[in-house]
Amino acid sequence: MTKVTTAVIPAAGFGTRFLPATKAQPKEMLTVVDKPVIQYVVEEAVAAGITDIIIITGQSKRAIEDHFDRNFELEALLREKKKKNALKEVKNISNLANFIYIRQKEQLGDGHAVLEAKSLLRGRPFAVLSGDDIIEGSELKEMITTYNEFSAPVVAVTRVPKLNVQRYGIIDGIKIRHNLYQLTKVVEKPSVKKAPSNLAIIFRYIVTPEFLTVLERTPRRHGHELRMADAMARYITYHPAYGYLTTGTWHDCGSKLGLLKASVTYGLKHSEIKRDFKNYLKTLS
Repeated sequence: MTKVTTAVIPAAGFGTRFLPATKAQPKEMLTVVDKPVIQYVVEEAVAAGITDIIIITGQSKRAIEDHFDRNFELEALLREKKKKNALKEVKNISNLANFIYIRQKEQLGDGHAVLEAKSLLRGRPFAVLSGDDIIEGSELKEMITTYNEFSAPVVAVTRVPKLNVQRYGIIDGIKIRHNLYQLTKVVEKPSVKKAPSNLAIIFRYIVTPEFLTVLERTPRRHGHELRMADAMARYITYHPAYGYLTTGTWHDCGSKLGLLKASVTYGLKHSEIKRDFKNYLKTLS
């Protein structure tokens, strides 16, 4: 069986929900304490055994490439000031993985972003991760283990309040074990009445070469957008696929509230500031 060692991270969106902060910087580069969101995503992928990361970028996204590249001037400054820990940290960033960047000329959906990398993906399984979702724990690693067990696509899911189902792709399925479902239905942003469950797709996929073929043939939605969830809905009419119920905390850093919650969570864990930050939060209650 071919190992999953490649991940695609779509990161071409404008981030309009964060304007004006994202007017001149990528939303994926917004920080949670002292690291940009996309670095957390990359570190999750690397911890799961990913070695090659394809980032789909767009206009005004050069900061992402610069972040994962060497900065010799900064390294020299840190060396001169004898800041060994900081020097080690910034040098390690460029060594996290082999990075490839592809520019998406038009933003036509997350599925279209993945297809921008199809020439590098054919014939092997790969992971797809959102550039602005952080999941605590080893969820991607567990998803890859599940893929290895079934040789079939796996998508991360989480339970959401029933009233919020219209915000997500929602799955239904046959329960295989406590945290795994064989998918029987995928519905993109259903109404509360039509939602088959409250199991929402988190943008974490492990997919196969066969899925890539189905993605290419999936009709586009109104507005010409191609969605991964729509392709998965078509895929499961012919092939098995699975929903992995995550246990780690999911931070939707594509929303203001989600980014703020992530900052609080990681701030309370950060060795330099956790004590003072916790004391500060107590003053607000």
